[in-house]
Amino acid sequence: MKKIIITQSNYIPWKGYFDAIHLVDELVLYDDMQYTRRDWRNRNQIKTPQGLQWLSVPVEVKGKFFQKIKDTRISEPDWGHKHWLTLKHNYSKSPFWALYSETLENMYHGSYDTISELNRVFIEQINVWLGIDTRIRWSSEFQLAEDRNERLIQICLQAGASDYFSGPAAKAYMDVGAFRNAGIQVHWLNYAGYPEYPQLHGAFTHGVTVLDLLFQTGADAPKFLKSYTQPEQLFDTAI
Repeated sequence: MKKIIITQSNYIPWKGYFDAIHLVDELVLYDDMQYTRRDWRNRNQIKTPQGLQWLSVPVEVKGKFFQKIKDTRISEPDWGHKHWLTLKHNYSKSPFWALYSETLENMYHGSYDTISELNRVFIEQINVWLGIDTRIRWSSEFQLAEDRNERLIQICLQAGASDYFSGPAAKAYMDVGAFRNAGIQVHWLNYAGYPEYPQLHGAFTHGVTVLDLLFQTGADAPKFLKSYTQPEQLFDTAI
């Protein structure tokens, strides 16, 4: 049995993204997909005394033509310094800020050409902090079919996967029967029922970057992830 998830790379994703990674044996970053504006590819939210704030990585988007995520380049050289200062300003008083700040600062002062490259570096480091050792691959490592469903099925087959995990939004377009005919069981991720943890800056919010969880709970962060505490409640199996 081999479990796989195929999803686009996100910038400093929320905790549910890492729960999904931890649940499977292999993550395929699906960055052969079209880059979409105002999405999670290049931005995420943090908590501040003034409320939620977006941290957005500036990227080049060329008109209305199809542009793959992996070809989307970062457009401003000083964005990382700005993001670092914003995180420092809003989280330096968190209990475990010092545990991550040096590594994080070095990452923000690194050089990245594309949003895919940046996202993967941050995802890999956050995996280390959370104790996740799931293998990561690019979708470009596989032979990709044209049809959307067939493309996912073929990635699963080429990866040797028996079980495919997907976000609930995919129910609207996925042909579960085609997966079943190919010998692949589909599971829908279920992000309900997360426990709260101590947060700065007002009312509790689940959907912010996982960095918030790390800064507030440190090595105890996995205790607030369902894949560590109740993995059977993190997904529903398609019938």
